[in-house]
Amino acid sequence: MLRTYVDGDKEIDVDGATLRSVLDAVRERSPGLERRLRDESGQLRRYVNFYVGDDECRTLEGQDTPVDAGTEIMIIPSVAGG
Repeated sequence: MLRTYVDGDKEIDVDGATLRSVLDAVRERSPGLERRLRDESGQLRRYVNFYVGDDECRTLEGQDTPVDAGTEIMIIPSVAGG
């Protein structure tokens, strides 16, 4: 669903010391993706889960969660349906 905004790539490589700086780098690379991940005030969208390593960032420090070099961040939008 989000791959449309990154030319169909399954993974992209960006640098950043925190989740916020990683997302800022993603915005620079793929501006159309930004509104899918963060709202107009820069907050993470409620229906999108952000995993830093194995942990959901909201159980850590949110966008201020530290990101070590080589850490995998998974962005998983919630899927609704019945």
